[in-house]
Amino acid sequence: MVKRLVPTDDESANLIPTYGSRLMDRPVPKYALPEQGMPPRAAYQLVHDELMLDGNARLNLATFVTTWMEPEAERLMAETFAKNMIDKDEYPQTAEIERRCVNMVARLFHAREAEDPVGVSAIGSSEAVMLAGMALKWNWRKRRAAAGGGGGRPNLVLGSNVQVVWEKFCRYWEVEPRYIPMAEGRYVITPEEVLQRVDADTIGVVAILGTTFTGEFEPIRRIHDALARHNEAHGLEVPMHVDAASGGFVAPFLHPHLEWDFRLPLVVSINVSGHKYGLVYPGIGWVVWRGRRHLPDELVFHVNYLGGDMPTFTLNFSRPGNQVVGQYYNFLRLGREGYARILANLRDTARHLARRVAAMGPFELLSDGAAIPVFAFRLRDAARYSVYDVSERLRARGWQVPAYTMPPDAEAVSVLRVVVREGFSRDMADLLLADLEHVVADLERDPPRTPAAPSPQFRH
Repeated sequence: MVKRLVPTDDESANLIPTYGSRLMDRPVPKYALPEQGMPPRAAYQLVHDELMLDGNARLNLATFVTTWMEPEAERLMAETFAKNMIDKDEYPQTAEIERRCVNMVARLFHAREAEDPVGVSAIGSSEAVMLAGMALKWNWRKRRAAAGGGGGRPNLVLGSNVQVVWEKFCRYWEVEPRYIPMAEGRYVITPEEVLQRVDADTIGVVAILGTTFTGEFEPIRRIHDALARHNEAHGLEVPMHVDAASGGFVAPFLHPHLEWDFRLPLVVSINVSGHKYGLVYPGIGWVVWRGRRHLPDELVFHVNYLGGDMPTFTLNFSRPGNQVVGQYYNFLRLGREGYARILANLRDTARHLARRVAAMGPFELLSDGAAIPVFAFRLRDAARYSVYDVSERLRARGWQVPAYTMPPDAEAVSVLRVVVREGFSRDMADLLLADLEHVVADLERDPPRTPAAPSPQFRH
């Protein structure tokens, strides 16, 4: 978020710690660099105390990102903070670990060695999406040039339920987004809606494996098959990208027979967030292409001033290697069996919560946690109080359960969403249910004069 300068000429622009007489005897400016330093213990305590005002990460049911890792993983990641991921000549073993992880992710998504798959690590799926989108645009440009025409304005077909990074990609790289609107009762895209928007200038179709709004899987196999028939009938080569940020580390373990990945020929690239159900602290993401031919050579840069020739395809340059190390630790530590066990437990907890929420009476489920460990629910009757009132009352009890409206053309539907992550136990789920029942009873007994409406803090 863009930050503006704050005036520093009033008393509120200073930090005045309560323990100041022991560690310091003067105010500390908040928005200007202090003239003098302070002892490390004082600096630590000052920052530590301010951070106590943040919400408890373990009670944050809004975020998809990992909030707990094993002590051994934390130790490894702390040991590798100083290693620059881009400097592969100086840190060759960290680079080798990245290559191993790319290979593991590619094989998890059924990439075929004969097609020479390639991939890179990124700072979360946001960077991974940008990289995949650029490859789609460059390859479209090549197709249009080979066909003897420059083409019109490139477009991308995607649902209005995509994460905001796709909107950023389209704006930054001048691609027309052809959004498929949602509708009440349908919060994923359909093959019919996709085909209505595809033409010769479509750089690709984006399908989501685990939407952020409800956690549902889009019907990727059906979209693929319909697009394949459409391509053949119209002489097109429109590919697909799968945004598997939330579901890429879930489906292979809980839904192994679901065909959504490189088993489908039109799927040319996939992104996944290691810091979601890859179980790594933020931020780490991965993007994999089914073959080297789908990653244009002109997007790959070669640098040698760090000590050797290093091909790189990133938006960012310097970044620590510790998240890659954390991902590799999880792959070794858990294996397929471990991931399957943990994710099955999270799914069971999510479904337990969803069933109990539905049984309370006031709520109706939009999803039940069967796809990924995420479910969304709405009020059957929002005349007396709203989901925003429920969210606000839960926050007062320590829980962060987001309330928001659904995407365009379904924005009349307001929902609450719960994301179950590792570290959220069945006991904690029962505590949440008890508090939710308490909040509902309070609101039923004494509803607000006017139900709360969406505000900027509740925007998805």
